[in-house]
Amino acid sequence: MLQQLHFQSPRARRALLGVTAAAVALVVAACGGGDDDVVSPSCSSQVNDTQEKLQACVTLDGVKAHLTELDTIAKANNGNRESGTAGFNASADYAVSVFTAAGYTVSRKEFTFVAFTDNGGSVLQQTAPAPAADIAHAVMSYSGSGDVTGAVTVATNQGCDATDFAGFPANGIALIARGACTFQAKATNAIAAGAVGVVIYNNTDGDLNGTLGDTFTANVPVLSVTQALGTQLAATAGLSLRLKADTLRDSNTTYNIIADSVGGDANSVVMVGAHLDSVAEGAGINDNGTGSAAILEIAKQLAKVTPKNRLRFALWGGEESGLLGSTNYVESLTDEERGKIALYLNFDMIGSPNAGYFIYDGDNSDNTGEGPGPAGSDAIEKTFEAFYTAHGKAFKGTDFDGRSDYGPFIENGIPAGGLFTGAEDLKTADEVTLWGGTAGVAYDKCYHSACDDLTNLDLAALDLNADAAAYATLQYAFSLDGVVAARQRVGPLGVSTYKAPADMRPKHLPKLK
Repeated sequence: MLQQLHFQSPRARRALLGVTAAAVALVVAACGGGDDDVVSPSCSSQVNDTQEKLQACVTLDGVKAHLTELDTIAKANNGNRESGTAGFNASADYAVSVFTAAGYTVSRKEFTFVAFTDNGGSVLQQTAPAPAADIAHAVMSYSGSGDVTGAVTVATNQGCDATDFAGFPANGIALIARGACTFQAKATNAIAAGAVGVVIYNNTDGDLNGTLGDTFTANVPVLSVTQALGTQLAATAGLSLRLKADTLRDSNTTYNIIADSVGGDANSVVMVGAHLDSVAEGAGINDNGTGSAAILEIAKQLAKVTPKNRLRFALWGGEESGLLGSTNYVESLTDEERGKIALYLNFDMIGSPNAGYFIYDGDNSDNTGEGPGPAGSDAIEKTFEAFYTAHGKAFKGTDFDGRSDYGPFIENGIPAGGLFTGAEDLKTADEVTLWGGTAGVAYDKCYHSACDDLTNLDLAALDLNADAAAYATLQYAFSLDGVVAARQRVGPLGVSTYKAPADMRPKHLPKLK
């Protein structure tokens, strides 16, 4: 049945045609056919340098043990593991202990960042024409505070130029459509023209949970609404709105955890990463305890392996504030140091309870969004496609849209890839046919919520994806053939046609434009 479903998908047809029978047979043989959760007594002592041995030792129980630790830490620290808090620090201490016990060279890379807190109590209310009515909204990340009321003026041309606010009345409220430039640029232009509050509405279906970026400093409330509400407001004559937001922006310190294998060529580094921080609202067990726990278990089971290429595991801080940890790391490297990173594998939300099976679209075969990743990203995509195919699992592509920690790597020409089981978007009926689950329900119904705990998981998806992550990590620890060949065609940094979004933001905050 799944093979037939594969052939209904153009992407999957290409994958199956492009993966030789020998390659698929190799994956099947490597991964074995038994229960992945039956741990061999030899796992603690053997060198897991083959796929068969590694797959037998990277178990669901092992990954769940790390998740249980992270959940316990969150419960002891105000219910979350947010960067800059005791919960994150305790999570990092735990990760360091796992890496250190396994024999890796571990470092903490500290950086400062602007933390944003929405203190709650926000208001968006139509005050004219009567009757008064409350309007569903969100506070844009890094909005300022304030309680203001004023007449509404709709910006022309999406508010991306100062001239779009010509004649704007002082102390008014700006209503602006999403698109063409960053949210920060829109709000900044409106405020410069005299706006005391800003409302930005979506240009597609769904909520708009955007960010102004951590360099936005104006103390003006900036809220967002859906496309339907924004269109309705823009068409309302004599509209006046009240906006209220209570927020906090303050400087804080956090860090990344970097763990290097003792062996392997330091001039050829395979990086494997996931963000360790949660949002303030919850423990972040799926987002992104799953990716972090899988990496910890893979590192533990590879501890006795001497790879050909240096393995570097990274657990990022500050992702939920805007990819801050991974961005700080990549930008802190010299060109020479960046050139030594052969590739980056990203695992962010790999056990969503209404799971999809998504592979980052390295070659842009889906022809949507931001285009292909740097040369070599296509080879990484094919590696995961081969693994899923060998396990009879249908898959789809997901765009390099800048919403996770691969962003700064691909922006700097480093090939990347990875897996994702979905966040706030709704699973379609066609996807239920592919994977099961429930149509019309988010892949993760507890996304960025207090209920993102140990009950918020699809254990089968987590099990399979931990194996897939282990498979790719071991493959690239010893061979970079496809990736190296692609990068050699375009130069040492693999410079590609990829153009990053205006500013990279995490998956819960759509691009700034």
